[in-house]
Amino acid sequence: MSKETILEVQNVSFIYDHQPVLEDINLKIPKGAFLALVGPNGSGKSTLLKCILNILKPRQGNIEIFGKDVRKFKEWSKVGFVSQKANSFNSGFPATVFEIVSTGLVSKVGLLRFFQKEHKQKVMDAIKAVGMEEFKDRNIGELSGGQQQRIFIARALVSEPELLILDEPTVGVDAKNVQTFYSMLEHLNKDLNITLILVTHDVGTVTDKVTHVACLNKHIHFHGEASEFDELKTKDFSQFYGHEVHLLNHDHHHHHHDGGHH
Repeated sequence: MSKETILEVQNVSFIYDHQPVLEDINLKIPKGAFLALVGPNGSGKSTLLKCILNILKPRQGNIEIFGKDVRKFKEWSKVGFVSQKANSFNSGFPATVFEIVSTGLVSKVGLLRFFQKEHKQKVMDAIKAVGMEEFKDRNIGELSGGQQQRIFIARALVSEPELLILDEPTVGVDAKNVQTFYSMLEHLNKDLNITLILVTHDVGTVTDKVTHVACLNKHIHFHGEASEFDELKTKDFSQFYGHEVHLLNHDHHHHHHDGGHH
């Protein structure tokens, strides 16, 4: 029996300024998956995310989320989204970690008038899930980029989403912390049973944690299980990117990202 599909993208195309950005995209994400969505800059990744989140309407095709047409879908508290620029707090921003995470509850609680014990507990559970409990009273601005990113993930977790979408969450996280960051995501996926979509440049680092990989460059060039993806040879991959790719080696102390600009 096949697993329940949490998100299905069917024949989606998107055109911007007469240029095709997405062409005939098909994706099926089963409940419980941890999908890495990879592709070069300008490959349409953020356009696809915006279509999934119903911010943009595709030119053609359909998207179903939890079995419902995304245009009629109402239960957005089941979907968490952490954007790439979530972590741009300046050091003077006067809010603690606990306060920032609790803003994830606002929709459920009204304007926090009834901030009861159970709500406090939910906030603490979310902070624990991302391994930041010892920082709960710290000012968000004092944290590193990677720590801030964890806090925004915790904020998304408060509404207990079943699907969590993360857009390039490791931009600004230094290499030695990236692996622990991915281990934390693996914990959310395996232990809290949250389906994850991770948009990333850094596919070489994460293939041991994800269950599925989709490669996007206007079209979907590969969509399958992480183990199949690992078997692909670098040469197949470089055709897709149009240049040599050194992302697939796991001892990647020396590779640099796209000349540094995102």
